[in-house]
Amino acid sequence: MAKLKAAVRSMRLRTLPLSLSGVILGSFLAASKVLFNWGTIIFLFATTVCLQILSNLSNELGDVLSGNDNEYRVGPEYGLNSGEMSLADMRKLILTFTFLCMIFGIFMILCSFGTLLKLEPVCLLILGACAIVAAMKYTLGKSPYGYKGLGDIFVFIFFGLVSVMGAYYVIAHSLDASLLLPAASIGFFSVGVLNVNNMRDMETDAPKRVTVAMKLGLRRARIYHFLLISFGWVAMVIFMALLPQKIWHWLFMLTMPLYFIHLSGVSRLEGRALDKMLPLLVMSTFIFSILCGIGLII
Repeated sequence: MAKLKAAVRSMRLRTLPLSLSGVILGSFLAASKVLFNWGTIIFLFATTVCLQILSNLSNELGDVLSGNDNEYRVGPEYGLNSGEMSLADMRKLILTFTFLCMIFGIFMILCSFGTLLKLEPVCLLILGACAIVAAMKYTLGKSPYGYKGLGDIFVFIFFGLVSVMGAYYVIAHSLDASLLLPAASIGFFSVGVLNVNNMRDMETDAPKRVTVAMKLGLRRARIYHFLLISFGWVAMVIFMALLPQKIWHWLFMLTMPLYFIHLSGVSRLEGRALDKMLPLLVMSTFIFSILCGIGLII
């Protein structure tokens, strides 16, 4: 039972609303245009959850193997770095979620297209394989991109562009250039979550891990963070302004006070104190995506 609890902690379930934000918004965007298959939706969400958990587990294993997780870390303790799980336990868990990602992803494509033998399903299978590799290589392997200051780019691509537009495509079987705006919005907010995490860990990440926050320094990392949140809002406002106007399209504006509270906290807190700003931004983005979606289909 203790090992199971440790494994659940390592899954970092509090991060799931962020990974679901993009697919929720993409699903709502598609639902506003076409009828959809519930099987596709269910397996889409299952695949997304398993990918996020796989990323979290791989991140923990990579940090422990590299020595980046040590007695000086300021983030919460999980199963492996607390000693409640062994390296073998973590590797088995990672293998399990890799398998689940593959199975759920295949069923999602089958529900959507009815086959794996056309160009579109093959392309989605390749994209899914890339997502699995990206989830694992953030801190794992000989050259993890998360240790080279490239995490922001990958988070923007996979949590924003791929998440929103991928969800839309598997439901609607089409894409529109205007979708880049809501996809970028969720991408910017997702990078913001990573940036807060990296600002919190600036002292303990050095010298083994290089992040954008470390390159910028705390003051400029805060400016960078303000720009990320601002760009996220601007992208969504432009997208909604391009649509035929309905008052419900602006429902997402109700989350603005949450973002102001978040930015206020980031502007004055540092180190371990920043940790409480992470769930605030995650949940703000989650609610933002739901309200955007509801506003589109009302």
